Amino acid sequence: MPLKPGLKKVMVIGSGPIIIGQAAEFDYAGTQACRALREEGLEVVLINSNPATIMTDSHMADRVYIEPLTPDFVSRVIRQEQPGGLLPTLGGQVGLNLALQLAEAGVLEAEGVQLLGTPLEAIKRAEDRERFKEMMSAIKEPVPESNIVSNLEDAEAFAAETGLPLIIRPAYTLGGTGGGIAFNREELRAFTAGGLKHSIISQVLLERCVAGWKEIEYEVMRDGADNCITICNMENLDPMGIHTGDSIVVAPSQTLSDKEYHLLRNTSLKIIRALGIEGGCNIQFALDPQSFRYYVIEVNPRVSRSSALASKATGYPIAKVASKIAVGFTLDEIKNAVTGKTSACFEPALDYVVIKYPRWPFDKFAQGDRTVGTQMKATGEVMAINRTFEGALLKAVRSLEIGLDCLALPGAEKLSRQELEARLKKADDERLFLVAEGLRRGMTVERLHELTWIDRFFLDKIRNIMQLEEEIRSGAAKGSLPVRLLKQAKNFGFADARLAALTGSSEREIRTRRKKNGIRPTFKMVDTCAAEIEAETPYYYSSYDREDETEATGRRKVMVLGSGPIRIGQGIEFDYCSVHCVRALREEGFETIIVNNNPETVSTDFDTA
Repeated sequence: MPLKPGLKKVMVIGSGPIIIGQAAEFDYAGTQACRALREEGLEVVLINSNPATIMTDSHMADRVYIEPLTPDFVSRVIRQEQPGGLLPTLGGQVGLNLALQLAEAGVLEAEGVQLLGTPLEAIKRAEDRERFKEMMSAIKEPVPESNIVSNLEDAEAFAAETGLPLIIRPAYTLGGTGGGIAFNREELRAFTAGGLKHSIISQVLLERCVAGWKEIEYEVMRDGADNCITICNMENLDPMGIHTGDSIVVAPSQTLSDKEYHLLRNTSLKIIRALGIEGGCNIQFALDPQSFRYYVIEVNPRVSRSSALASKATGYPIAKVASKIAVGFTLDEIKNAVTGKTSACFEPALDYVVIKYPRWPFDKFAQGDRTVGTQMKATGEVMAINRTFEGALLKAVRSLEIGLDCLALPGAEKLSRQELEARLKKADDERLFLVAEGLRRGMTVERLHELTWIDRFFLDKIRNIMQLEEEIRSGAAKGSLPVRLLKQAKNFGFADARLAALTGSSEREIRTRRKKNGIRPTFKMVDTCAAEIEAETPYYYSSYDREDETEATGRRKVMVLGSGPIRIGQGIEFDYCSVHCVRALREEGFETIIVNNNPETVSTDFDTA
């Protein structure tokens, strides 16, 4: 058995309370980790302070400690339990920071505890801005012109030398906390002071601003034998300058050429090897849309929010595989739990489009600053899958629970042209709806690109939706909506309610006509391999494609509705309830079906229902 010698007990660190930038994705990751480790006969000890999580259930680990996630309390548990290994990379930034503090305090060495997964040196090289810059230079990978500072005076001196704007990135923080883009000296001082305050080593990176470039992410995995794979690449619809947690994200990337895709893929594998990470890693790039120039922006040497999205988008159980790698297994020795036949060294293939759309809290904070930038403001997110970009985008909008089923924002029609362009230029949570409003008014894709820096490909896709809306209105005005348009509208994700509004008919009439013409939803499979191999534990998404890939059984069934995106007043406690509901029903012999749109959750894991 390839377990690390002498390893019998492993301690897993959770991520603590939900905060902006750190939500249910770490409950999903921690739950998968505990189950994966126990599958290998290891004793698991868990410490976390959040009671509203699946991972803190008594049966998830051999022993669960509900304690504050501080070096003092974690040290006490280590001394009490005497684990052979510590796995911190499933607890997000909290877990990494604690591992660093425990190692530097000498606790791990004194108690004989191995740090599993990402080596301590790799954590330091990825998280310490100065060491990260040095490592990128050593492996000849480009990073934006930058300087590391630990006081305001040095920040102002660097700004005087290079000019503004500059991006301020604090070290060892989550969700861009304390950072931002400084366009003037006042913002420079404010963001630098905030960044120094929030960084546990009082360090910030001042970086040349590449706002407007494409932002691309790669999720990669490496084992102890130096086998590496790419699990998923993702593209932000929003350009650089907006935190990826506040960006609409598409998987797989839509606008990269083959050369660009492989250029960044090879760089990602080079970086994870240079860091020596054993497990999952998220790497973010800025790509010049006018050339093949790119910069490495950031490396997360741990499971992250993007890891949860990549895992659900591909069906590849990232946290489970990362946990098994951490205790000594190699990718070829780990079975792909979705197909049950292939190993974890097979790279996933996608034959669909996935869109992640952030859920912001401005319904609760109506007077809050709605602009989005390098500091994350979204409390949660939804994931939508479809056969077309347009269909996935409209499905995502309908999932947000903001009272909209289309790209028509109430009140946007009252904005003057000047007001509309001003709002388009400064990104906020309603920008996508304002882009649609601009297209309705006849603004060109080129003009919208100049104002927003959103890639023309995505603007063309939104224009497709607006043009179809106009065709539907025109068709209805001539007497009857053609079946061809009705089918195309459903492929593009139009809700029956929206079609009713566009045609002046009722939702019931649209649905009746649709069914009469055989236009019904079908369900397609997410199986990691684009249907190359039959899956054992697949999950599904709806579309209006021809073939239905579900297999109905004659067993008694119960459908459980999940709670959707995390927002203020509704956190992961309802995901906890959904999972327990499914488990109780399965124990009673029911076949369970769960419906949810939140990729960060345990309920949307491939083997929950």
